[in-house]
Amino acid sequence: MSLNTLPSTPTATPLLAQALHHKLNRRAETSGSLGELEALAVRIGLIQNTLNPRLRDPQLMLFAADHGLAEDGLSPGLWASTSECVHRLLQGQLVASVFAQVQGIQWWVADAGMVEPVAPHARLLARKQAHGTHNARLGNAMQTEQAQAAIRAGMEMGDALHGNVVACACIGLGANESAALVLSQLTGADLQGFLRPANRSTEAATGAQLLTHLKQALERHRAVSEPVDVLAALGGFDMAMMVGMMLVLASKRSLMIVDGLPAIAALMVAARVNPAVTDFCVFSRSNTHPGLDRALALFKSTAMLELGMESIDGTSTSLVWPMLLSAAALLTEVADNEGLAPLLPSTL
Repeated sequence: MSLNTLPSTPTATPLLAQALHHKLNRRAETSGSLGELEALAVRIGLIQNTLNPRLRDPQLMLFAADHGLAEDGLSPGLWASTSECVHRLLQGQLVASVFAQVQGIQWWVADAGMVEPVAPHARLLARKQAHGTHNARLGNAMQTEQAQAAIRAGMEMGDALHGNVVACACIGLGANESAALVLSQLTGADLQGFLRPANRSTEAATGAQLLTHLKQALERHRAVSEPVDVLAALGGFDMAMMVGMMLVLASKRSLMIVDGLPAIAALMVAARVNPAVTDFCVFSRSNTHPGLDRALALFKSTAMLELGMESIDGTSTSLVWPMLLSAAALLTEVADNEGLAPLLPSTL
């Protein structure tokens, strides 16, 4: 399976879009308008190329990997290590896994490239490409061949998934910083706009030093422009696997929920390979990282929910799932007014 053999096409079909709007308008005559939920229903209908879309077997894929940029020092986070976060997630001690369980979403953690080992678990997929990436400030984060191998691994995972709804997110030290580099390099947008600002004065020095190191990484790789080469130079194994999975899911016309800056960076790479991929994506949000606003603006989009959470990426995907399911139900389950007598004022 290669990047050039995935026949995903744009979802834009004017006649189908018109028919979907007409169907929703008939329902609105008896049920009332449901605002943005109707636009989402049209989107789902276009993705599945039908007037009667059905969403089934939702999956949450969390890609775990360490990034060499962490060697330069990062602002303190929730977890001391990627493996600690993954361990707690697998033990059901984090809300991301609990929410997925409550919503009936199958969830998996793929070890794309963690430095430290994690005990085997039924939900842990062993896909390690290496024990973390190299420091992009000092050289390529990955060799091009490694990035391509990770993309192929993601393709294989996406091809094996059941269902037609998949959420993608990352877990890993340095993932957000690597994502900021990839987005800045591919779009020319200001790097600092994608970074999380210091919350306390004690973090200011660390943040300034990190920004200097990240700018040095951009300068080292300033001549790199091809999307996969940018991914190899500045990204991570987690993002590379997501690129492959996104390309395959788009070719299968699956709906993708994209959560977090690394997932958005992966989507940007995938979109440079095949622009149609973005037609199959909606965005969720598990934290208030302001860089997400700038990243979402690159796709002229916003997150489906803004709940002010500060959790690991992937948490909010379980919260938008009922919205997606309800939007599809507008077209498949809600009766329209054809054949129904109008309501009399006395019955209201």
